[in-house]
Amino acid sequence: MDPRDIIDPAQLEVLSRVFADQLLACLEECARGRRGLFSDVELLSEDGAAWPEAARLRELAFALQALAYQAGEPNVLCNEFLDLCTMHGESHPGEPRLARVFLSRIERGEVGAPTEAEKKPW
Repeated sequence: MDPRDIIDPAQLEVLSRVFADQLLACLEECARGRRGLFSDVELLSEDGAAWPEAARLRELAFALQALAYQAGEPNVLCNEFLDLCTMHGESHPGEPRLARVFLSRIERGEVGAPTEAEKKPW
């Protein structure tokens, strides 16, 4: 690996903090009913306006995830957010509910812990 490719841990920490702050702001807005945070398809709000902050947050999450793995320090908050972005379909909760549950897990310090009990193979 080229030494120029190594990210300074202090810079990674700043980037992680910026991501966390923006994520919390978007989660709170989504929990109040705004849609488009977890979707990779650009959704329009009721007034027809796109949610550019959510799109930038997903882009930041992908970049942060790559940098964190490169530094050998995965960012569990980022990873869980990106996992939630892949959930689509009829059986999954709506975005506002998903945002409320995720906010609750963050507040309780449960991010990075399994969401379901491990199933026994027998």
